[in-house]
Amino acid sequence: MRHFDLLIIGAGSGNSVIGPEHDDWEVAVAEHGIFGGTCLNVGCIPSKMFVYAAEVASLAADSERLGIDTSFNGADWPAVRDRVFGRIDPIASGGLAYREGLPNVTVYTDTALFVGPRTVAVGDETITAERIVVAVGARPAVPDVPGLAECGYHTSDSIMRLDRMPERLLVLGGGYIAAELGSVLGAFGSQVTFVLRGNTFLRREDDEIRSRFTAAYRRRFDVRLNTRVLDARRQGAEVVLVVEDGAGRHELRADELLVATGRVPNGDRLDAATGGIDCDPAGYIVTDDQLRTTAAGVWALGDATNPVQLKHVANHEARVVRHNLSHPDDPARVDHRFVPHAVFGDPQVASVGLTEHDCQQLALPYRSHVQPYSSAAYGWAMEDTDSAVKVIACADTRRLLGAHIIGPQASTLIQQLIQGMHFDLTVDQMAAQQYYIHPALPEVVEQALLEL
Repeated sequence: MRHFDLLIIGAGSGNSVIGPEHDDWEVAVAEHGIFGGTCLNVGCIPSKMFVYAAEVASLAADSERLGIDTSFNGADWPAVRDRVFGRIDPIASGGLAYREGLPNVTVYTDTALFVGPRTVAVGDETITAERIVVAVGARPAVPDVPGLAECGYHTSDSIMRLDRMPERLLVLGGGYIAAELGSVLGAFGSQVTFVLRGNTFLRREDDEIRSRFTAAYRRRFDVRLNTRVLDARRQGAEVVLVVEDGAGRHELRADELLVATGRVPNGDRLDAATGGIDCDPAGYIVTDDQLRTTAAGVWALGDATNPVQLKHVANHEARVVRHNLSHPDDPARVDHRFVPHAVFGDPQVASVGLTEHDCQQLALPYRSHVQPYSSAAYGWAMEDTDSAVKVIACADTRRLLGAHIIGPQASTLIQQLIQGMHFDLTVDQMAAQQYYIHPALPEVVEQALLEL
């Protein structure tokens, strides 16, 4: 039975745990899927490459209001797809080749299962390790709908590699994955219908933001709110969903179906309990603030441990684990106080901290303000009448409790507010003790803070 100093299960963010400080360790990496994990291969990176192309298409289609004579004449889907994966696939294969070429690293391209404490079966081999890092990520959740498994659906794992762009697309779900990928295909020319069980998109966002976002998508797409899917089937070349809403039962038809109803952690695929690793009722691996699991010598990070499921969180956690592997007497701890997120839909959304509903539930004294982009010179130049910045501050301490932005560059504009929260500035300090470039778009953030 071969023994290693370190075994890493999962080659997404877990792959970045290995550093020069481990050159004299015998290291094993077990990855049954594509090297590089979700973000590189089926998540953040390819989807945002599609998003950028979709933004260009949307700008071309909507320039007349600015006096510009451009038009959108359709997308060459295979060319768009091949540009994306022609760049990404070599990175994944190159990462695997690099790790396999290191003299102290052994790569196993099989599924890893715990068969005992710090003992793992990988393919036909059983190995042990002094230290183990579990970074197995998450996978698309698929609802229990009769006929769905047989009707031929796509998830975020497969929709971006379609051979042909569908003329009609059904999207089941109203979260960020549904919003982003549905919007991309809509911008390229697909007729998109969203099917949501709730009454808005992005149900975890602040009420102001999700209301504006839902209104924007209802102007662009066929959006079915408060709709329950009863049955799915394939009828010839069509996918057929039988749904029920306030008007009763009826059928929705399309060429392809995207199921984007959330993601579930992969801890259940490890037989974690046999390794002494506890999971919570939702299936997430339990860790402490040093990212140690309940099994001695085993750490865990990323989407398998954290329902936030964000790449920047997984990267932060990988840095913590990497430090703690080599410095057990001086451990680092995770800092999840101000975790931001963004939705790269059209419009874009970015948020950090508490929503107004959170503040009400916690009975916090707060003040909030919504500032339209159009109040700032650049927003006015864009003729943007829909976008806004919402800020929420503690009425007593004047510290920012939350910030929520909907509109162009939202994921960039949020960054200065994250920094202000991290460095414990008051909203008055953020607004008045630095320059804001005129007439740049960050002025809308300055104006929002000043109103608090």
